Amino acid sequence: MTAGAGAPGRGASPLLERPGAVSGEREDAGVAAHYGDPMREQRLLVEGLAAVDLSHRGVVTVTGPDRLSWLHSLTTQQLTGLPPRTSVEDLVLSPTGHVEHALHLVDDGETAWVTVEPGTAPALVAWLHRMQFLLRVEVTDVTEAYAVVGEPVDAEGAEGEPPTWRDPWPHLGPDSAAYGPVEGHPGADRRWREVVVPRAELADRLADRSLAGTWAAEALRIAAWRPRLGHETDHRTIVHEVDWLRTAVHLHKGCYRGQETVARVHNLGRPPRRLAFLHLDGSGHVLPERDAPVELDGRVVGRLGSVARHHEEGPIGLAVLKRSTPVEADLTICGIVAAQTEIVAR
Repeated sequence: MTAGAGAPGRGASPLLERPGAVSGEREDAGVAAHYGDPMREQRLLVEGLAAVDLSHRGVVTVTGPDRLSWLHSLTTQQLTGLPPRTSVEDLVLSPTGHVEHALHLVDDGETAWVTVEPGTAPALVAWLHRMQFLLRVEVTDVTEAYAVVGEPVDAEGAEGEPPTWRDPWPHLGPDSAAYGPVEGHPGADRRWREVVVPRAELADRLADRSLAGTWAAEALRIAAWRPRLGHETDHRTIVHEVDWLRTAVHLHKGCYRGQETVARVHNLGRPPRRLAFLHLDGSGHVLPERDAPVELDGRVVGRLGSVARHHEEGPIGLAVLKRSTPVEADLTICGIVAAQTEIVAR
């Protein structure tokens, strides 16, 4: 990682000019991983006192009178009749039911606003254009014009506020299913929303606010057992493996791409892999890298998705494991011992 002193590079957030800012890496490059004290930044988020620069996320708009019924027919979520300023989590699946895109969607009555993982907006827009046919919709990648700000707030956007997506995790939808716990879920107290603002106004809007970096936000996400596209997912991931049915899938809506796999595994089978929460041995100073193999007695049984240092729990992570991996077994990742907590139990 590199310090953000001086002018940020092309595509970098202007908030990297804040004192102490250190840029993130991989898909989180271009925004601050932290501003000098990631543990303090975590505590500020828990207390609701900081915002997170997520201006590297993609922003897509869908307009036109057919926008919600069209998106409803293509994705996993119930969108017809969606009231304005009501947030939903939605997925695009492959024909065989594997997760391809994760959509954070809110409609303001005229436009469906969607934020997506960094770098994925062009592929999503290209696919949506191929699915457009003669319907009255227009899809636009507006990432260059709009930026995303993360806030530890548990509220939908009010009338007159910018487009705002409130994270529904981990609360069950009206026709969904939990593959992990319903009561006592560690994510139940996590407050989170994404606010879409004009990119030209980003620095001014956050000028007087305390900031937390992506390291802090990621640590709290991991502690909430919340999956992230590209971290806890790969080209083989089905929604059941990471407990994504609870917030992103409507089980009895009309046909959509990948629905057959969703229904078959839910009704007749069990997912071949399962998400697990890990407590890592914190006696060392180095965390394993994302995508590192997870081993049991020298055999690879899974892959590390996300890893972070939590301000209370120490080194933690999320891993996707073979279903047959014993729940009580201690695992190793790059020589570091990790104890697991079962998330996906079905």
